[in-house]
Amino acid sequence: MAQFAIACPACGKYAQGKTGIFAKKKIPCSCGYTIDLKLDKMASVKCPRCSNQIVYDQTKGSKAVCPVCNASIDALSDGQREQAFSCRQCGIRLSTAKGAVSFTCPVCDYVNDVQERLIAEQTRRDGLASIIKYEGDNSVFVWKHPIEDFNYGSQLIVHESQEAIFFRDGQALDLFGPGRYTLETQKLPMLERVSPLPTDTEGTFHSEVYFINKTVQMAIKWGTPEKARFIDPLTGTPLQLGASGEMNVQVSNSRKLLVKLVGTMKGISWEEGPGLTKSIQASFRPLITSAVKTNLASIITKEAIDILEIDTKLDLLSASLRDAIAPGFEDYGLTIPQFYVTNVVLPEDDPNFKRIRELHTITLQTRMYQAEATVKTAKAQSETMYRTAEEQSKAAIEAARREAEIQRQTTETEIARRAAERRVIEAQAEAQAQRMAGLTEAEIMKAKGYSQKDVLQAEVQKAYAESIGNMGPVISSGGGSGIIGDMLGLGVGMAAAGAIAPQLGGIMQAMNIQAQPASPASAAPSADTWDCSCGQKGITGNFCGNCGARRPAPVQTWDCGCGQKGITGNFCTNCGARRPEPPAAWDCVCGQKGITGNFCGNCGRKRGE
Repeated sequence: MAQFAIACPACGKYAQGKTGIFAKKKIPCSCGYTIDLKLDKMASVKCPRCSNQIVYDQTKGSKAVCPVCNASIDALSDGQREQAFSCRQCGIRLSTAKGAVSFTCPVCDYVNDVQERLIAEQTRRDGLASIIKYEGDNSVFVWKHPIEDFNYGSQLIVHESQEAIFFRDGQALDLFGPGRYTLETQKLPMLERVSPLPTDTEGTFHSEVYFINKTVQMAIKWGTPEKARFIDPLTGTPLQLGASGEMNVQVSNSRKLLVKLVGTMKGISWEEGPGLTKSIQASFRPLITSAVKTNLASIITKEAIDILEIDTKLDLLSASLRDAIAPGFEDYGLTIPQFYVTNVVLPEDDPNFKRIRELHTITLQTRMYQAEATVKTAKAQSETMYRTAEEQSKAAIEAARREAEIQRQTTETEIARRAAERRVIEAQAEAQAQRMAGLTEAEIMKAKGYSQKDVLQAEVQKAYAESIGNMGPVISSGGGSGIIGDMLGLGVGMAAAGAIAPQLGGIMQAMNIQAQPASPASAAPSADTWDCSCGQKGITGNFCGNCGARRPAPVQTWDCGCGQKGITGNFCTNCGARRPEPPAAWDCVCGQKGITGNFCGNCGRKRGE
């Protein structure tokens, strides 16, 4: 039978086993655990040659090899070598296998880091620590160096955003900022005053070194374990609220933090961790809870915050709670750069809260209805203004159209008036031409020694004579020869002419009297006269003989159906009715043209027949 060593899955110690048909399949461990060879024979180990983490069968004993470098893995010889060390918490001497990582003390149940304890033991045996530096986590506020006996001439390394403090007998001594320091007597004045130091370079001194991490620890969570009671300021209803969030914490005074929290073994962190005996979270939880429960309700009441709209006021709550909590942290050398309230827990199942939500819903609906009514009112006002503007625009367009129509009619009237004036001037010119022609002819007759009267009498006598002459043959055929008849006819004609001569003379005289113009004294004054603005009165022509001004156009008036009479404009000044359009001219079938009335003045036919 071959022997082999198998590691206990519970405590990590090695137990001895044997191979063979009659060998035990289950091996009891000193910790009380029963190792099952079938289940626990496979183990993970670091190869001593290639340093690869491998899994091997422990039952192979000395025949187990590394699958990477084929080096022998003698678990039995390694497991038989044990290391002794003291428990970090209670100081009892413990022993474990060489390959063990951690070991739980059976006295105080403290989990010891085996490698750290072995290094500490070796340092104590050597009696010095050549390098002193921070070896903790970045989330740790205060970390205590595990070595307490230092040799003069050792190097102290302090990183950026760190400080190192020497502590002895509960008193904080020298403080070192970032840099590298050689520990000499003159570099530790306060420590020299507390305890006499040896002057030789090989001497050692006993002291504790604490490293303080001054970086901002961000996103540290906080919360209230119980809800805070308060009275809703808007409805007067009692409610319970909870709050939680995150904050950033930073060390502001290292000495004050150590003095008030001294007594740790390895360090101080926000949360509990292995080797850390003090948790700031546990230390400050009552302060945070008390400040939040006290000030949350007062802030909501003071600011009259609607509980259903509290998410919109988280920045106000955060700033106010930070001001209330920061003094408690400053007493311990800590500061709070930022404090955030990220969540406010509402009592959703509370009947009072449900009633508040219903009231809020009703209020919101009322606001919505009011907003809708306001929108409708504004819309109606807008429509009214639009319609008013539209009507005003239409009225302006109609006024412009009427003005244009008036201008058009005025233009047409002016054109017609000027055409009539041209026709009058033409008629006057034609009449003047005829008159001048008659005067010219009369002057010619006068120069020749006769007048128009003489010409007319001659023509009448001639016509009468011709008529009598035509009667000669009749007489001659009645009783004489031709000559005798002619003479008789001529005699009869002469006698007739002599008989009617006085009558013809009277006719001619009457014609002459009618032809002569009436004298100014006996002429009746004309009724179609006008007075000029220059002072000339009784003008009968179309132009003033004094200044040459044109006769004013006759003012055409019309009567409206409302009773207003004598209107001269295009619209009635009483009711605003428009002047009736003049009827269109028409031509009659009888030949009469340009008729404006409803009946033809020539044949009496009605318009349209």
